[in-house]
Amino acid sequence: MENLNSSRNIRCLVIKRTSFLSSMLLGMVLLIGLLPGSARLMAQVTIGWISSQTIMDKLPEAQEAQRQLDAIVADWQSELTKMQNEWQKKYDDYDKRKLILTDQGRAAAEKELQELDKKIGEFRTRKFGQNGELFVKQNEFMKPVQDKVFKAIRDVAKDEGYDYVFDKSGEILLMYTSEKYDLTQKVLERLKVFTR
Repeated sequence: MENLNSSRNIRCLVIKRTSFLSSMLLGMVLLIGLLPGSARLMAQVTIGWISSQTIMDKLPEAQEAQRQLDAIVADWQSELTKMQNEWQKKYDDYDKRKLILTDQGRAAAEKELQELDKKIGEFRTRKFGQNGELFVKQNEFMKPVQDKVFKAIRDVAKDEGYDYVFDKSGEILLMYTSEKYDLTQKVLERLKVFTR
């Protein structure tokens, strides 16, 4: 169960990277509603929300991708557990014999334990680290599913006339915006004026 939670937590971290900007954008959208003369503008803006967690829980492709990730994580976790058990066995053996070992024998046993501990840490980082194999596998398995979900969100938003669609699962994320509200180019132009 811990493995499943860790892979879901890692998946959530990937999705939550944009939460700060999304929260800022939501704040700006809501702030516009408080400005004088914005009632007419806000009457024209349509906002919707989705629950990506519910969508992912009910989408067969997402469930299959998660099962594949969970199987990979279980294999890696099993391998890690074997390495940790081997380290513990060697440590227990060392601990029992350290008083009768020569200085050279004690140093060799300690060096072996340190190397095994380093190997365990490297394995953990390589498999579960920030840019480790789990991250790569998540992109491999989940990206097609996420792309399909994002396309469906965009299509529904356009067909139904929504200007913004937020995700209410966890932190608020902006999932879709109408291009007519994109101020990026204007901000860049304004910044060019200020930097001249």
